[in-house]
Amino acid sequence: MMTDKFQPMEEIKMLVDNQQMRPIWFDGEKKIARVIDQRMLPHKLVIADLNTVDDVIYAIQEMFVRGAPLIGATGAFGVYTALLQNQTCTSEDLVRECNRLKSARPTAVNLAWGVDRVLEACLNVNVPADRLNAARNEALAIVEDEAENCRQIGLHGLSIIQEISRKKGGAPVNILTHCNAGWLACIEYGTATAPMYTAFDQKIDIHVWVDETRPLNQGSRLTAWELGKHGINHTIITDNAGGHLMQHGMVDLVIVGTDRTTRSGDVANKIGTYLKALAAKDNNLPFYVALPSSTIDWEIDNGITDIPIEERDPEEIQYVQGLDQAGNLVKVLVPPLSSPAANHAFDVTPARLVTGLITERGICRATREDILALFPEKRATK
Repeated sequence: MMTDKFQPMEEIKMLVDNQQMRPIWFDGEKKIARVIDQRMLPHKLVIADLNTVDDVIYAIQEMFVRGAPLIGATGAFGVYTALLQNQTCTSEDLVRECNRLKSARPTAVNLAWGVDRVLEACLNVNVPADRLNAARNEALAIVEDEAENCRQIGLHGLSIIQEISRKKGGAPVNILTHCNAGWLACIEYGTATAPMYTAFDQKIDIHVWVDETRPLNQGSRLTAWELGKHGINHTIITDNAGGHLMQHGMVDLVIVGTDRTTRSGDVANKIGTYLKALAAKDNNLPFYVALPSSTIDWEIDNGITDIPIEERDPEEIQYVQGLDQAGNLVKVLVPPLSSPAANHAFDVTPARLVTGLITERGICRATREDILALFPEKRATK
C-alpha cells in the first residue's frame, strides 16, 4: 500500500521545499486516491494508496489523514473506492459501505457530510461507469470546494491580524494555535492557519506560538513543519505554557480550528482547546475559531452533551514517537507500563468563550442567530 514517490496534483498553492503538495489527490493513472501518511511526518514523507474501502477506513482511523475537512474529503473518495471495487454493487450494498465509512471516526461531522454528498450524487445513476464517474467527480469537487473555503477563511481572517498589526505599529503579531488546522488537515491553506498564511504573504510581521499538542504532537510535528516550510516565524511550546504567555503579554490572539461546531456556536476541537479558551478569556484576548461550513452540525445545539467525543488507544498517551540519534524513527514508553491511561481526543469549548467564527462567508459571533445570518438557507429547516 505504501510507496516513497510523491506525485502532487496540479494547480496547488502550498509549497514544501518548492514542491507543490496536498495531503490527498487523485492519481489518474492508478484511478485511486492517494494520501500523505501524516503519522510519519515530519521525519519521513510516506504515501499511502487507497485501493479499497478498508484502506480508506484504516487511513482515517489510524490518522494517516486527520483534520475535519481532510477526513471529509477522504470519506468522499471512499464512496468512489467502494464503486471502483464493485461497479455493479446494489444501492443497498453501497449504502452499507457508506455507513462503514461514516463510522470510522465519530467526532468530525465532515466525514458523514462528505460521504453523504457523494452518495447522493451517484445513488440514482444506473449505468455503472456513469455512477463511478459521478462519484469521482463529486469527490474531486469536494476537494476543490474545501480548498476554496479555506482560501476565503484566510481572506476574512486577515482583517483581524491587520487590525492588531496596525495597533502595534507593525510590531510582530503573536498568534497562538493548538493542534494542526493547517493545509495538512484541510487540503489547502488550513482553517486556523489560513489567516496566518495570508497575512504572511501580505508582508505582515507575524509569529506563531505552536502548542505541541499531546498526545500525538500534531502541533510540534505538523503545524511547526508546515509553518517552517512556508517561512513563517514560529516557536513550539508545551501544551500548558499558553496561559503563562498570555499573562505576560506575549500573545495577541488565539486562532484554532474545529472538528464539529454546533448551530449555536459550541466548538469541539483537539483536547486542550477549552483550556486555551479559558486562559484567553481571563486575559481579555480574542479567541477565534476558523472553520468551513461543512464542519457545522446543523442538527445539534449543546456541544457538551451532544457531540460524541472520541476516546482513542491509551498507547497514544503512553508512547511518544521521534528520531533517535542514529536517525531511526522510534517509539518510546514514558510512564510505567502498568499505569493505566485515558485518551480523550477532543473537548468542547462553549460558545460564550468564543470571540468569533471565521468562515468562508465571513466572521460572525458564536450564536445561533449570527451563524444563520451567514447561512440563511439553513433557516427553513432549523
